[in-house]
Amino acid sequence: MKILVCIKQVPDTTEIRIDPVTKTLVREGVPSIMNPDDKGGLELALRFKDKFGAEVTVITMGPSQADLILREAFAMGADRAILLTDRKFAGADTLATSNALAGAAKTLDWDLIITGRQAIDGDTAQVGPEMAEHLNIPQISYVAGLDYDGKTFTVKKQTEEGYQILQFEGKGLLTVLAPAFKSRYMSVGGIVDAYDREVEVWGADKVDLDESKLGLKGSPTKVVKSFAKELKQPGVIHEVDAEQAVELIISKLKEKHII
Repeated sequence: MKILVCIKQVPDTTEIRIDPVTKTLVREGVPSIMNPDDKGGLELALRFKDKFGAEVTVITMGPSQADLILREAFAMGADRAILLTDRKFAGADTLATSNALAGAAKTLDWDLIITGRQAIDGDTAQVGPEMAEHLNIPQISYVAGLDYDGKTFTVKKQTEEGYQILQFEGKGLLTVLAPAFKSRYMSVGGIVDAYDREVEVWGADKVDLDESKLGLKGSPTKVVKSFAKELKQPGVIHEVDAEQAVELIISKLKEKHII
């Protein structure tokens, strides 16, 4: 079995700041990490490597410094790493990103593609499903469990009401929930070896796709500005009995002219 795992380098959202003038994210000085849901996807792939001897390839699109998360993936146990980096990829929205990743996938040999549910810097949850559409393969999102009997994949999908159990055979794409697959730590030996391994660097010429569908040219979505959510004032706690609570609620509703 060969598994292709899509990962992304994202800014640590606990350190995010918004430029008060431009209203855009300030990335300078903000540490970058592997997207948590993607790390959960990598852990799932590595569990299949442990159990079935699967070959795990990780791929990311980004600037040259995204090499760091590929080294991290090596240290965790990945077998191959590919970095898509080219000025022609710059400015990509989710559609252009999925086009590039799917175009790269078309040139690779794989049985299963795993992505995270969504990235913490955009929260769109669109890239994985869009890739599946480009590749014309089945997709299951919000994956919280996966079994394989040598022929059929059995997937536990999280829903608002609980879980669904779904099955498919052949190629497919899964988007994974990080909490369902607690990622392993990098080993000391793995960290040392990771910097002796080759990360394959691919430009736009390696992607099986028309360049008009890449980067800014292939991006119909335009972000006008970004802004931080305003914090609400802390509430007031009242320790009263049920009858007093009813009276208090009614008075507050009248105060707000709701009733």
